[in-house]
Amino acid sequence: MAMRPIRLIGDAVLRTPCDPVTSFDAELRTLVADLMDTLLGAPGRAGVAANQIGVSARVFVYLADGQRGHLVNPTLELSEQMQEGDEGCLSLPELYFPTPRAMHVVARGFDQHGEPVTISGSGFLARALQHETDHLDGKLYIDRLAGDARRQALRAVRAAPWAAGARNLRG
Repeated sequence: MAMRPIRLIGDAVLRTPCDPVTSFDAELRTLVADLMDTLLGAPGRAGVAANQIGVSARVFVYLADGQRGHLVNPTLELSEQMQEGDEGCLSLPELYFPTPRAMHVVARGFDQHGEPVTISGSGFLARALQHETDHLDGKLYIDRLAGDARRQALRAVRAAPWAAGARNLRG
């Protein structure tokens, strides 16, 4: 398995909803292993979605609140109770902004063998599951920001040395 390069904001794959996984085969297992290798090679991160390594498949891996795993074709049930906290992303390196998220989540999907999986989480795990599912829908955490926080985030992205492909962001 291998650590794969992370796609950065400005890459169209990050803004395109991922295709549902229909084959639970060796190729999917290799993808899950590569995603986990990529996550473990990026210390301090909570997850990696397939499109962040250039693959349009509804699958992500996570490592949050002591739980490690993956989810294929996820759906989320969100609580009405909200949490605030800084959020970052491998596709927007070294940028962190306060991002509202549901406090609790129930995530349902499948494992790499096609077996049903349910993950219940609160706090940081809930945040990670929502963040990674957003990626699969072609969304980035800065899309959830509003007002001054959004303006600051967009300015920071435009000014970042790695963001050559993201210079034409709309506020």
